[in-house]
Amino acid sequence: MNKKNVDNFGTRPAPSFNKNSFQGRDNPSEKSMKSILSGCGIHLDDKQARLLWQYHQLLRKFNPDINLTRIHNFSNMVQKLYADSIMPSNFMMLPTPLIDLGTGPGMPGIPLKIVSPDVHIILSESRGKRNDFLRTVISELGLDGIEVLGAGMYPESRIQVNGVITRAVEDIPETLDRISGSLARDGLAIFMKGPECEDEIAKTLRNFKKDYVLEQDTPYVIKGTAHERRLVVFRRVSSPVWQVNIERASELKIKQIESDRNDIFRDLLKLLGGRGIKKAGKTIVSGSKQVFDVLESMPEICEAWITKNDTPPPPDSSPDGMYWFQLAPKLYEELDVFGTKTPLLLVRTPEIEEWNQDAADMGCTLFVPFQDPENVGAVIRSAAAFGVSAVVMLEGSANPYHPKAVRSSGAAVFHVKIYNGPLMENLDADSASGMPIMSLSAEGEDISGYTFPERFGLLAGVEGQGLSDKWRANALSIPINPAVESLNAATSASIALYLWASSTGKK
Repeated sequence: MNKKNVDNFGTRPAPSFNKNSFQGRDNPSEKSMKSILSGCGIHLDDKQARLLWQYHQLLRKFNPDINLTRIHNFSNMVQKLYADSIMPSNFMMLPTPLIDLGTGPGMPGIPLKIVSPDVHIILSESRGKRNDFLRTVISELGLDGIEVLGAGMYPESRIQVNGVITRAVEDIPETLDRISGSLARDGLAIFMKGPECEDEIAKTLRNFKKDYVLEQDTPYVIKGTAHERRLVVFRRVSSPVWQVNIERASELKIKQIESDRNDIFRDLLKLLGGRGIKKAGKTIVSGSKQVFDVLESMPEICEAWITKNDTPPPPDSSPDGMYWFQLAPKLYEELDVFGTKTPLLLVRTPEIEEWNQDAADMGCTLFVPFQDPENVGAVIRSAAAFGVSAVVMLEGSANPYHPKAVRSSGAAVFHVKIYNGPLMENLDADSASGMPIMSLSAEGEDISGYTFPERFGLLAGVEGQGLSDKWRANALSIPINPAVESLNAATSASIALYLWASSTGKK
């Protein structure tokens, strides 16, 4: 932090000055303007004075129609507008490119450009008539390296700059939030403030301590006047999204997708259905918690980070070589079927082996016939929670890696052993392997009194259809209120798994 007073330009308290020292200078002319500025400690060469005078004339010409400034007295215009705009260049080296936020009629941007021609300046102004005025000024003065941004700035703005300067009245923390998407790491946020801004500085240091440090705090008085000012400069120590993108470009393969005819997008759309998942061997994970769980626990299966445009970027822990698909908003919304508005993750699905009943592990093997992917995900979540040995997806069941199944499983689908099994009717209820398969049906034996074998299978009925006669004969039931016809199939299986886990001490 560099807090200093600069004697050349005055310090607080304000020095005495002679009101008569500007006598005769209210007769507007280039000469008198140059004289007033000299009294303020600002010395222009002939070219700079000529350009600033041209600017002044254009400001006076257009002001009645556009209301560019409420200051009309010539001396006041020179001191409070032009001198004030130029002063920051006397206290610091200006960064480039530099955006003048809320420039209005072009201040401080245009006077700064005149005295610092090597600095590329961007004038940010949202009002159309003022933009027209600014373009007229640039053209009439023949200025190079200065442009008009016909818009304001917002957190989602991506105007890649190394500095922002503003003499607007907005609080410092509000402005830092506004420029968060644009100002580069090590870039400077320059605030031209009045003398009493300690509260704003303190609030900024509290709320933005991970993103900014106070680089400079310079109180001063414009020499020859009573105008107390304060130059406050914060240096950014974090990186905006666009800079992260550039830095990570060598690590991640970035692809921008704007058209729904793009082959990558078409392939991604197919992953919203079971057939596409089975054919491609990939699926889409959604929901912030699930995405980061998979990214952290199974980085080797992660293929692509999927976002709307370029925000937010993948975390630093993302595997090298992972793609980053940056989709146009409408395309991203088609993939974000749950409306999470958070990044999606493209992953390879683990290979599903065929079930071998004779090789079943000890404990419980869960057989899943569900056709609703949300039920599949819900029961797999319970299977993981209660420690089943394996989950067997019976023929005709929904794909366990369907996005709906993945989401309802809480990503547990990636943490259990999953196998492909036969049709339900082809299962052997009591094979020579010694693993009985117990089904769940309302007509069965009360499960609360059942003693579970050390090694067994559990089968729930298909949604709506329930079980065939073959499986009803040797079934377990969960007693419920007679007023309720039946339990949800996934819920029934979860209750049975809980009772089994409780009886074996797994719970």
